[in-house]
Amino acid sequence: MSTPAFVVAELKTDTGLVISTIPVSTKQFKTGSRGYYTNQKVEIEGKRYQLQIQLVEIGSKKLAESDDE
Repeated sequence: MSTPAFVVAELKTDTGLVISTIPVSTKQFKTGSRGYYTNQKVEIEGKRYQLQIQLVEIGSKKLAESDDE
């Protein structure tokens, strides 16, 4: 299975009401690791918040280092 170009995260209240649906794009981090990342603003009950989602593939830095050799 190929790596998806993005995944979708849902931000929900404690009662399950969906506040926001957020696409999280693939990213090659400066450290050499790979994964998914987004940074954006969302509104909850009239207040604005800055949101950051980061998913790092475990072991991907070692895979990137071995590809360089």
